Amino acid sequence: MAIGPRLDLRLGQALVMTPQLRQAIQLLQFSNLEVQAWIEQELERNPLLERDDRPTDEAPPAAPAEELPPLGDAREAVAAADEAPLDADFANVYDPGGAADGGSAAGAGGRGGRTDFDGEGRDVEEFAVERRSLREHLAEQLRLSIADPTDRLIGACLIAGLDPAGRLALDLDALAGSLGCARLRIEAVLARMQRFDPPGVFARSLRECLEIQLREKNRYDPAMAVLLDHLDLLAKRDMRRLMALCGVDAEDLADMIAELKRLDPKPGAAFDAEPATTVVPDVLMRRAEDGGWIVELNPETLPRVLANGAYYARVAAGAKSREERVFIAEHWANATWLVKSLAQRASTILKVASEIVRQQDAFFRHGITHLKPLILRDIATAVELHESTVSRVTANKYIATPRGTLELKFFFTTAIAGTGGESHSAETVRYRIRELIAAEDPEAVLSDDQIVAILRREGVDIARRTVAKYREGLGIPSSVQRRREKAVPA
Repeated sequence: MAIGPRLDLRLGQALVMTPQLRQAIQLLQFSNLEVQAWIEQELERNPLLERDDRPTDEAPPAAPAEELPPLGDAREAVAAADEAPLDADFANVYDPGGAADGGSAAGAGGRGGRTDFDGEGRDVEEFAVERRSLREHLAEQLRLSIADPTDRLIGACLIAGLDPAGRLALDLDALAGSLGCARLRIEAVLARMQRFDPPGVFARSLRECLEIQLREKNRYDPAMAVLLDHLDLLAKRDMRRLMALCGVDAEDLADMIAELKRLDPKPGAAFDAEPATTVVPDVLMRRAEDGGWIVELNPETLPRVLANGAYYARVAAGAKSREERVFIAEHWANATWLVKSLAQRASTILKVASEIVRQQDAFFRHGITHLKPLILRDIATAVELHESTVSRVTANKYIATPRGTLELKFFFTTAIAGTGGESHSAETVRYRIRELIAAEDPEAVLSDDQIVAILRREGVDIARRTVAKYREGLGIPSSVQRRREKAVPA
């Protein structure tokens, strides 16, 4: 056989990820805030795009509201989209651990209010009081309480060494060496600054943080000092040993623990924490007159842009060089594609949300105990989309329901087999475990094995290790720890 270079022609199929296809995939998994930010960038780049400023009731809807009949009639297929779906088998490019699977906890938020107060285009956020950081708050107290320049410099270094919780993370010996002063002087300045507001700042440990706050309240006594020295026993809920060490009875120990619970272990966290943002739902749901459900997109979150055809025709007619014509043609194609993609995104979100509402009808009518086990494949099969597309559509999207505003990912839970053949949602089982433990008798605390027996009598076939995993995920201590805790009066 001869060995040498040669040319061969081969015919094969391959998925080509064009820039537009990549952007279409990103659009599906973007939250409404991310879509708005992305559109702002496109409006700056593309002169043929413009924002649709018409009132919502005059603008054509991106996707019509869908009325769902009662559950008995809900098996009919959803209406197909006007255009071909932005869907393909992206097995070679899909990242199963990314934001499409909910791995990114991107926050959702919305506008603070209307912009038509007395005709002024101003948002409510403009009237909010400016928040000061923890360091600014402490620096002002330092200027007012310490006059010596050297002590102020030491205080500024101590402020710079705080972590976000208000805890001091500096080595005082190293600081004394770098400043060229005695450690005793640094400790004297630190003692003065530990009386700053908020109480508990500049502590070097959790114990010291709680001690500073107790001294501020004049509640630091020998028994409380012993309790702070044995916080590890408190974490284990070993109340009998704590009563013996502190020399108090059960009632006094309960009062001491209640006092500790009223303290702030992270006094600085409230200053630098970002204000909570309001979740604005992408989909709205309400009951129909015939007993079914009406599902529609929230017009407040729908991005509304237009491709300006009149401006395109004017500038295209005036183009003289080939470069100008190519530039105008590319931007017109991008503008029309963007408008079409946004409409398709809205249609896909509505289609998936409507199918979720159909399949979780019992949950909306009767509550969490009727949440149906659901996986991406169930929805993908019903709406004829790929599972990765459904995953992207449900990521970072919220629906306003009669039972609150919920993320679309909430409705997808694993199935737990039932003793009678019917499966149960894992979320329903977690809720039942929490319910059983909340109602248990303090004199007869339920063990994990007893919870398993109760659930099996109710038709849930579950293992003890699964109950333990769900209980730990709910932040509920073991039966031994609960028994110790409930042995002390509340």
